[in-house]
Amino acid sequence: MAFLTALLLAIATYEWFDYGRTMKESPDITRVAALVADPARGAMLIALMDGRALTASELAGRGGITKQTASSHLAKLVDGEVLVVEAQGRHRYFRLAGPHVAALLEALMVFSSDAAPPVRTGPRDPALRKSRICYDHLAGEMGVKLFERMQEDQWLADDLTVTDQGRDKLSQIGINLEDLPLSNRPLCRGCLDWSQRHQHLAGRMGKAILDRLLILSWARRLPDSRIISFSPEGERRFNAWLG
Repeated sequence: MAFLTALLLAIATYEWFDYGRTMKESPDITRVAALVADPARGAMLIALMDGRALTASELAGRGGITKQTASSHLAKLVDGEVLVVEAQGRHRYFRLAGPHVAALLEALMVFSSDAAPPVRTGPRDPALRKSRICYDHLAGEMGVKLFERMQEDQWLADDLTVTDQGRDKLSQIGINLEDLPLSNRPLCRGCLDWSQRHQHLAGRMGKAILDRLLILSWARRLPDSRIISFSPEGERRFNAWLG
């Protein structure tokens, strides 16, 4: 019951839910809750939080279930528009339907804590707590630090539009806003961080910054992990850039 309550609370913060709608017009959030409220499905979804696409066999291993059972779960998640599937040759690859699903899962990780959570929140692995990927943007201590500095030093206005000062700072690491791909996705958006309980930067800007950190070799993605590992020199340069 506690898990289901947490799930419904997380979904209520999610972009599918529109507070301006009437009860009859609103989406059935219990349908989404039913899709996610299964331990095996939850494990498979978390395995996809790093933005990769995985096969049913790979996801079955993550969920601790057989491939046949995983295929049944995955079909329901695809039908529910939580996942999308892409066929390449004989293989079918599953991935999250978009960053909005990752935001739901990240929020769920926050809400699914016990009623009296321990002081330390989020993953036990210090490396995951420090810096990890959340779909396609930087999360953990480093991600929260970035977003807080952007707001404190007025790289971003109150409505999260990029200021002239922000443009100058971004250009220092080779990011030009005009070069970012256009999409319906927000340029800048806060995403509640699972481990820090503060927001980190999501949206197209969040992706652009993480991509740039990797290109500059300040950090790298560890294989088969959500960990983003900064080199000592990369972390020094990152902190110097933040100021």
